[in-house]
Amino acid sequence: MGSSAMGKNEEIFLTQTGPEGIRYDFNEGCRISVPEGAKWLIKLRDLDTDTILFMQEVVGPSMMQSNKRYYVRFEICIWKNGKEVFTHVCDLKDREVLISMNVGGLGDHIAWVGQAAAFVEKHGCRASFYVARPLIVLFEEAYPSIRFICEDDMGERQYYAHYKVMVFFKDINFSYQPNDYRVSGLSHMGAYILGLEPKDRKPEIVADLGGAPIKEPYVCVGAQASGLSKYWNNPRGWYDLVRFLKEKGYKVVCIDRDRINGPIAGIRPIPHGTQDETGKRPLTERVRWLRHAKFFVGTSSGLAWLAWAAGAKVVLISGYTEPYNEFYTPYRIINRNVCNSCANDVNIDLKPEDPLFCPRHKGTERMFECSRAISFTQVKMAIEKIPGFGEFSK
Repeated sequence: MGSSAMGKNEEIFLTQTGPEGIRYDFNEGCRISVPEGAKWLIKLRDLDTDTILFMQEVVGPSMMQSNKRYYVRFEICIWKNGKEVFTHVCDLKDREVLISMNVGGLGDHIAWVGQAAAFVEKHGCRASFYVARPLIVLFEEAYPSIRFICEDDMGERQYYAHYKVMVFFKDINFSYQPNDYRVSGLSHMGAYILGLEPKDRKPEIVADLGGAPIKEPYVCVGAQASGLSKYWNNPRGWYDLVRFLKEKGYKVVCIDRDRINGPIAGIRPIPHGTQDETGKRPLTERVRWLRHAKFFVGTSSGLAWLAWAAGAKVVLISGYTEPYNEFYTPYRIINRNVCNSCANDVNIDLKPEDPLFCPRHKGTERMFECSRAISFTQVKMAIEKIPGFGEFSK
């Protein structure tokens, strides 16, 4: 059962005013302060489960903050010297609400913005989304009623509620998320944190104007990733795939940001034979490429998420993650005959700072076998299921 921390009143500003000098808000949980000069009884309840989360007598001045920092429909009841003086139910309608997603990368934002937008629609709040600065252009025009902000705008408003949608690596008490992110997957963890039904929610995104960037039918690929565990480590995989796609009449266009990436011990170039469209291009330009591509082939990376949001058919190659970790695609590829899915194993602590992360087989001949064992043939069979594939063959 959730409980709440109690201590002497600190210099923390609570944005909402109640009677008898009571202040409260729902910024990272339910926060309540009571003034000196009385004996107070504070009760905090989760209305949707009818669970009392906290009930304690205090002598003011005091402040409490709930251990649960994700969305809960809290009810606050406060008695002063034995008399009930204040009751309030968390109601977000027409309230200023902040949802922070700024710590995540491109894929995280794509996974979470759709969930956060559904939360805003459900509750009818006036929302601000705190996101990574370079990603504002991707969402701002698509959601004119939502305020997208970066760190420069954080001090402007007094929020009734604030929720953080992020990956919490060592939240063993489930203070910031109701379940382990490795179990819910990146796709659904935002829904759990915001109290929504867990399902994929594709966000709206903005694309540069214009039709297809090239006249020929083309396929976009993204081979780079944030760590070697996410790469397709089959040494012939990309070479055979690019050759196959060209034989079928497609241009193969690489839209990775980096032409060469990876640690010194495992530097990876983009696939040989692709049209090189790498570089720090605007994300809206990438969306234009993806919207007109016949399909996209990539790893568990931000580009795959962007392709999904752009409406492209996505062939996703990953043995490192469980398929439920990402959005659903019928062209998801994993080889269960070898070690796989350590990213979603609750017995393993991820180490995103380690580019050679392979918790079960690091330093052995089985290192990264989850993707080395994904064959070109397996990828080819998935691609051949795409409606209309091969119609440009000579």
